[in-house]
Amino acid sequence: MTTTARPPAVAGSFYRGSAPRLRSAVRELLASAPEVSPSVSTRMVIVPHAGHIYSGPVAAFAYRIVAAESPARIALIGPSHFVAFDGLAAPDHEMLATPLGAVPVDPVIEELEKAGLVRRSETAHRREHSLEVQLPFLQTALDTFTVAPLLTGDEDPGPAAQALAHMLDAGLFVVVSSDLSHYHDHDTASRLDAATAELIVGLREAELDRYSACGRTAVRSALRVAADRGWGCELLDLRTSGDTAGPRDRVVGYGAFALGPSPSS
Repeated sequence: MTTTARPPAVAGSFYRGSAPRLRSAVRELLASAPEVSPSVSTRMVIVPHAGHIYSGPVAAFAYRIVAAESPARIALIGPSHFVAFDGLAAPDHEMLATPLGAVPVDPVIEELEKAGLVRRSETAHRREHSLEVQLPFLQTALDTFTVAPLLTGDEDPGPAAQALAHMLDAGLFVVVSSDLSHYHDHDTASRLDAATAELIVGLREAELDRYSACGRTAVRSALRVAADRGWGCELLDLRTSGDTAGPRDRVVGYGAFALGPSPSS
């Protein structure tokens, strides 16, 4: 594993490229999101991963909860958009960098690698944005933390569910990265995403199809773990890019969800 930090791939495009402007933009997104009190003791969240001006207002709902929980170790899991592979891929770096600084990679990755659940791939992570766009939110919401970044390469949620269960048991807080429907008109997307949100809240992971969410494998793995543990899931926000910063004729759907045990359990 290289001792250098993975450099940011989408700074200046998916989010602000300078530290002061990025910090200010993320703080504004967090401040604009209402504080929510989910009915679960949140241990996992599902957040979108588009450019901050598009999906950031939705993601901020979940990151307000992350800030309140203040975890010291974060698991990040999302889809690989550019490189095909089987199983799960971790970066071949000791840190991940954004304009706000470098975040250490959590040692749980070594445990998962030894267990045969994860392999290292600098290639898979080199251009990928699905995890990177989450880091500025975490760097703004939290003081110090480590991150366990994993990309899913195929549609089998089994290995990812095993990895998430291991990381939850090790005390990590899980952030699942996924957008919802893609490139429908706003009304169609809103209808499709409402149906997808119903499946997610109901933990009906097997009913999610490949068109419902680009991070379907990661989402399914989280829902499987939640169902196995008797946890619940709550919808925090559901919008499209037509609601936030884009036109309404061809939109991407965004949802934020909280998952965890009920307070009484």
